[in-house]
Amino acid sequence: ERLNRPWLSTWTGRFEHLQSMSAENLYVRYYVGHKGKFGHEFLEFEFNSDGKLRYANNSQYKNDTIIRKQVHVSPAVLQELKRIIEDSEIVKEDDGNWPQPDRVGRQELEVRIGDEHISFSTSKIGSLVEVNESKDAEGLRVFYYLVQDLKCLVFSLINLHFKIKPI
Repeated sequence: ERLNRPWLSTWTGRFEHLQSMSAENLYVRYYVGHKGKFGHEFLEFEFNSDGKLRYANNSQYKNDTIIRKQVHVSPAVLQELKRIIEDSEIVKEDDGNWPQPDRVGRQELEVRIGDEHISFSTSKIGSLVEVNESKDAEGLRVFYYLVQDLKCLVFSLINLHFKIKPI
């Protein structure tokens, strides 16, 4: 016997709509790292259009081991990721006048949404003072804040998914 649940078909329709919206060619990868006295230390994450979020954090401090996590996120999360990137207007920026990667480390951001593909590479940024002192302070500021937003999103998703003790 089929139950009359109009809310279910509405929700299912929304979900399928979100899936089709997120199915476009979406890829985001961020890397920050350096090679120092503790070896290659880095943080990296990537989102794929299928909803896969991969996260890796390698800190050799006190002989820590690499942390790798992988989760699948919903189409709504992918839409929010896309919105964050589009609202930042990072696609209008150019890393030509940003500090080059150096011995302190490097950051990389790669974004592909639909037919648009951008890739940035710069040195590690310690603070907004470094951003303001660069040749392209406005563009680097856009990058800096976008990276902060993306890291907050990823850390929240990873912590929510792998929380061991309930709050």
